[in-house]
Amino acid sequence: MTADWSVRGITRAMLPVLLVMTMVEVGSGLVLGGFEAQLYQYPTLLVLVPVTIGTAGNLGSILASRLSTAFHLGTFAFEPTDETLAGNAVATVALAVTLFPVVGAGAWLLRLLLGGVQLTVGTVVWISLLSGVVLAVLAVVLTILATYGAYRFGLDPDDVVIPVVTNTCDVLGVVVLFAVVQVTL
Repeated sequence: MTADWSVRGITRAMLPVLLVMTMVEVGSGLVLGGFEAQLYQYPTLLVLVPVTIGTAGNLGSILASRLSTAFHLGTFAFEPTDETLAGNAVATVALAVTLFPVVGAGAWLLRLLLGGVQLTVGTVVWISLLSGVVLAVLAVVLTILATYGAYRFGLDPDDVVIPVVTNTCDVLGVVVLFAVVQVTL
């Protein structure tokens, strides 16, 4: 893979990715708009939405960065037995298991301070934890697929994978959060 650092080369590589990711973000807004009534009914969920999608995107970005670096160093292979892949995937899920309960408790506490809490702290923490674990697993799969896709198309994973993962995690974050809410409430 040779880098073309000209404006034309960068535009040719990134414009299709950015156009697709723009459409993904529009989709995220449309999905979020579909849950507007539930957000007004349970304002704690409104607090939880941006933090959930942001945290999921951050976990995916961390994994993408680590896999991209390992790819450039030649210490990463696209095989299920690869220790770099397995270790980073497990670390991503472990981070989700530790971070998302804190995110849920923080959202509940913020809503308590602002007044009008309708959901118990246990319910909010459970929704956050379950959403976070599902999102972490999806972020791992998505990051691996995006890294492999960049490799196959001769693109630099540093340029492509993080925008793909963070934007897609926005949509997945909204969908997963509200799927968990539907199951839980």
